[in-house]
Amino acid sequence: MERKNAWKDYSEKDLKELENLCKDYCSFLSKCKTERECTKEIIKLAKEKGYISLESVIADGKPLTKGDKIYAVCMNKSVALFNIGNNALEAGMNILGAHIDSPRIDIKQNPLYEESDLTYFDTHYYGGIKKYQWVTIPLAIHGVVVKKDGSNVEVCIGEKEEDPVFCITDLLIHLAGEQMDKKAAKVIEGEKLDLLIGSIPLNDEEKDAVKKNILKILENTYNIEEEDFMSAELEIVPAGSARELGFDRSMIMSYGQDDRVCAYTSLVAMLEQENVDKTSCCLLVDKEEIGSVGATGMRSHFFENTVAELINLEGDYSELKLKRCLKNSRMLSSDVNAAFDPIFADAFEKKNSSYCGRGVVFCKFTGSRGKSGSNDANAEYLATLRKIMDDNKVNYQMAELGKVDVGGGGTIAYILSLYGMEVIDCGVAVLNMHAPWEVTSKADVYETKKCYTAFLKDA
Repeated sequence: MERKNAWKDYSEKDLKELENLCKDYCSFLSKCKTERECTKEIIKLAKEKGYISLESVIADGKPLTKGDKIYAVCMNKSVALFNIGNNALEAGMNILGAHIDSPRIDIKQNPLYEESDLTYFDTHYYGGIKKYQWVTIPLAIHGVVVKKDGSNVEVCIGEKEEDPVFCITDLLIHLAGEQMDKKAAKVIEGEKLDLLIGSIPLNDEEKDAVKKNILKILENTYNIEEEDFMSAELEIVPAGSARELGFDRSMIMSYGQDDRVCAYTSLVAMLEQENVDKTSCCLLVDKEEIGSVGATGMRSHFFENTVAELINLEGDYSELKLKRCLKNSRMLSSDVNAAFDPIFADAFEKKNSSYCGRGVVFCKFTGSRGKSGSNDANAEYLATLRKIMDDNKVNYQMAELGKVDVGGGGTIAYILSLYGMEVIDCGVAVLNMHAPWEVTSKADVYETKKCYTAFLKDA
C-alpha cells in the first residue's frame, strides 16, 4: 500500500496555496520560539478573526450562542480556541490538539558565574535532546523576567542582525582523544551545557570582574538585577529564522517544528471555520516534551475546566453534561511522526514508516515496544477518517514510529482518550526530530492543513 508522492498531483492553484501557507508558517516559526511567544501570537491571530476571551464572556453574563468564537489562556503558555456550533456542547466537539513547547535548554534560577575570565549561564536541558547537537552553534535567549513589583521584562537576544549571539563550547579535536571514545550520551554531559555570555572585565574590579560587567550590561540595557533570575523563565534556542531547504525549495528547515508545524496548521484550519454544526476546538498546550505535566500541560484540568465554563454559559450546567461532551468528542492529536531517513534506514520498518512528501501521517498508536503507554485508536474511527480524507482529496499515509524494538515516543493522545473520546495521532513527518534544526516537506505541511480543515468540517 505504498502512498503516492503528493507533489505529482498539484495544480498551479495548489502550488500557490502551498507556498502562501508555508511562507506564513515560516514567519510563525521565526517569531515564535517559546510557548509564551506562540501563545501571544496565537491570541493575536485569533482576535483578528473575531475571537474574544472567556473571561470577558463570563463577565458579560450573556448566554453562549451559535457562532461565538472564544479563547481561553492558561498562564500565558497554553491556549484553547472554540467556535460554538449549532449543536449543544453535550453532543461533543471536533478537537485539534497540539503542543507548542519544544526541546531546548533552560537557564537555571542561579545561573551566572565566572571561570578563568569567561562568564557563563548555568543551564538545564528541557525535553529529549542529543546534547552534543547543541554545542558550537549560534544560540539566542528568549523568555521573560518577572520583577518583584510584578513588571515583566521580555527578552529576545540573538535574532536581529545587530544582536549578539551565544554558544556552548566544545573541546577541540586535537585534544579530544578521550572524549571521542565516549558514548554519544556522554560526549557532552548536562552540566557542561553552559552558555558562554561574555569576557570583558569591569575596570577597577579584581574578583569576578567579567561577571560584574555582564551584570552592569544587564542592568543598563534590560533593567535586570542578578536576583531577578530567581523569577525568570529564559530559554536557549537556536538563533536564526526558518529557511527553505533544497535547490527546489521543497522543504523547510527550522527550530521547533515538533510540534509547531501541527500547532500552526491546526490554528489556520481552526481560524477558517465558520457556521459549524458541531463545536470546533483547537487546543494548544505546553509541557508535552516532559510528559504533559504541570498546570500548563495536558494532564492539568485546564481544558476540562474551560469546557465546564462553556457548558455553564449554555445554561443548566451539570457534571454529567461535561462528561458527555468529552466522551462524545472526536480528536486529532496533532503531533509529528519520524520521517523515513534512508541514511539511517536500519532504524525504520519501511512498509510502516512515514515519508516526506506523501502527505499527512496517521499513527494508530504511539508508545514504545509492546505499545506501552500508547493510545491505540479503534478501527471504526480510522475508517471514518479514511472516508473524510478521500472525500476531501487529502493525501495521507499510515505509519509507526520506527522499528518495534528500537524505541518509541508519546503524545497527548492517551490523556484525552481517558475521557472515552475517539483520538488518533495525526501530523507531519519530520527529519532531524528533536535536533536544533528540524526538516519538513512543504507538501506535508499543506496536506496536514487540508486534513485538519476536512476533519473540523466533516467529523
